[in-house]
Amino acid sequence: MKVAIIGGTGRAGQEISAELARRGHQVTAIARHPEKAVQHAAITAVAGDVNHPEALVAAITGHDVVVSAVMFSDTDPASLVDVVRQSGVPRYLVVGGAASLEVAPGVPLISTPEFPKEYLPEASRGKAFLDYLRGVDDIDWTYVSPSVFFFVGPRTGRFRLGTDQLLSDADGKSSISFADYAIALVDEIETPRHSRQRFTVGY
Repeated sequence: MKVAIIGGTGRAGQEISAELARRGHQVTAIARHPEKAVQHAAITAVAGDVNHPEALVAAITGHDVVVSAVMFSDTDPASLVDVVRQSGVPRYLVVGGAASLEVAPGVPLISTPEFPKEYLPEASRGKAFLDYLRGVDDIDWTYVSPSVFFFVGPRTGRFRLGTDQLLSDADGKSSISFADYAIALVDEIETPRHSRQRFTVGY
């Protein structure tokens, strides 16, 4: 498949690029600094910016899947969805956040007293992005939430999937490495199971 990654040089974007290339897919890594893209014969780096939607439409047109792996504070969901819509790319996956995951029925993590205030602006934008997607019915989207601690670590291939509830291990820690998260996201690209849904990945 041909997969375009908007934000292809960030930590998530790089791991997703590498995982796709490892599996034989063709990747277009789109970023403001394309020179930071993973170096691989299957990865083409292209300059692009979410603030220039017309150029972004041109960059992703012709791909089978587009992945958005950019900070929510840098994006507008309506604009990005419209870019995908105009491009004609049939599938759209979003690297999401953990803050909208539920810690109890109807209680998202972001609403708990212990949620760090310094993360509220980005987390709120991430939740708003998911809320917006849930009203989109003309694009095949999937929002993939990591666990709370999203870290640079090993590619183990051992993780669990969930839906809207926060995943935690036996010690109560909620975590996933970027490398293992990338496996789960690329699995979803290859074998779709969460059309117009959110799912989460954790240990």
